[in-house]
Amino acid sequence: MSEKRRDNRNRILRDGEYQRKDGRYRYRYVDENGKEQSVYSWRLDKNDPMPKGKKPELSLREKKKRIEADLFDHIVTNGGDYTVLELVEKYISLKTGVRHNTAAGYKTVIGILKKEAFGRQRIDRVHLSDAKAWLIKLQQVDGKGYSSIHSIRGVLRPAFQMAVDDDLLRKNPFGFELASVVVNDSVTREAITRKQERDLLQFIKEDKHFSRYYDGIYILFHTGLRVSEFCGLTMQDIEFSEMRIKVDHQLQRTSQMEYVIQQPKTERGIRYIPMTADVASCFRRIIANRRTPKGEPMVDGYAGFLFLDKNDMPMVALHWEKYLQHIVEKYNRIYRIPMPKVTPHVCRHTFCSNMAKSGMNPKTLQYIMGHADISVTLNTYTHVSYEDAKGELLRLAHA
Repeated sequence: MSEKRRDNRNRILRDGEYQRKDGRYRYRYVDENGKEQSVYSWRLDKNDPMPKGKKPELSLREKKKRIEADLFDHIVTNGGDYTVLELVEKYISLKTGVRHNTAAGYKTVIGILKKEAFGRQRIDRVHLSDAKAWLIKLQQVDGKGYSSIHSIRGVLRPAFQMAVDDDLLRKNPFGFELASVVVNDSVTREAITRKQERDLLQFIKEDKHFSRYYDGIYILFHTGLRVSEFCGLTMQDIEFSEMRIKVDHQLQRTSQMEYVIQQPKTERGIRYIPMTADVASCFRRIIANRRTPKGEPMVDGYAGFLFLDKNDMPMVALHWEKYLQHIVEKYNRIYRIPMPKVTPHVCRHTFCSNMAKSGMNPKTLQYIMGHADISVTLNTYTHVSYEDAKGELLRLAHA
């Protein structure tokens, strides 16, 4: 009868367990592909003390137990040897037909992972604490904002979930609430007040230089259009006979300066927006004053864009963002009470907030805004104040 193998503490070693001359333990096993693998630990049992100067790790038998569980559940050994970068690249390769801005976001994440040691880490060695620590490092050390980290995690979480679904991992280390780990330092774009809106529009209307943008900005404040939908409007989309705006596409410009037409942001984005008489008057002036370009620009079959730049190309979101930035800067140089930052999205949010405060039915408002989820619309109602509540109660009391 062969003698039992023992370690240097005279403990019997089980099948596949070995102790090297330096005292480190090794466990050999065969993975699902028939390939021999090994894991190591300075401790045989979980109750063994960790040798001085060695990093804390699971004991050999704890690692062995996990391996046996993974083999039983057909979890691929070593995460298929994928690194974080390789996993994300595979995930992205399976995402076809994405919008150009989504593709640009993917490219940004890939660029970050190529520079980070985290991107070279094997996926089965990424634990929950590692994922959290990396995102915290991105904010506190690298200075990335909450919205950027939110976008990065928005790629990593589904990529790791794909690994779980493919039996490469048992758990998704990115399956946590981001706000519980990273400080949300993003600035909320609040709606401006009705008085601020009136004062700003009056200032634009009377300014010799910026008055040319009055009609467009008035429309942004009084329709709730997304700026990319607004920029994509053509003369055919303004239906004066029905007093409505047809919204079924948006115009964007890529980082390569390529103009593209895309579907609205959500399925509910395809809609008709009613026009008030004032909005219709703005559109009539815009069309009447629209200069005839040397060559009518066409983007993906669309022509007749309402707003053209100095190069006879359609204006895009960046144009209107800059116009509003310069307008507010000039306003604040003149007046003692400053105007807060105003962007095209602030115009949209202000419209939505004003409609909510006026008592518009939330489902009606959801339709006009093109929100896919009613909760997005309902969040607008959180901006009401005590005065709004008081006015609403008085209105109902006298109804």
